[in-house]
Amino acid sequence: MPCHRCGARQTDPVKGASPWRRGVRAGEQVLVCPQCQSGRDWTADLAHCAECGSARLVRMLGSTQCKDCGAEDSVRPEQAPADPGTTPDAPATPAGSAAASLSDDVRAALERHFRDRND
Repeated sequence: MPCHRCGARQTDPVKGASPWRRGVRAGEQVLVCPQCQSGRDWTADLAHCAECGSARLVRMLGSTQCKDCGAEDSVRPEQAPADPGTTPDAPATPAGSAAASLSDDVRAALERHFRDRND
């Protein structure tokens, strides 16, 4: 799953905790890469818990749960950032076409791999 802000793809993790963060936006779980987390309120466009205000929400089996207070399905919808210049534009590909984008990436990688082996 790519970063919902810049479209960067998560690479194989190194040992330890992942620097990527999860959140919920428009009822879907999204990831935010480390670069998009730096220098601004990266949680501004994510949904927040209606009980405690945390943006540490996860979606599992159609349910949203707060990782801070444990509340389930108690979500305050996300709000648009006050200053659109402080948040990078959404990725060029809509969320629905993420699978198609991944498929294109895999196809291109396979073509490069097999082209290099045949040269």
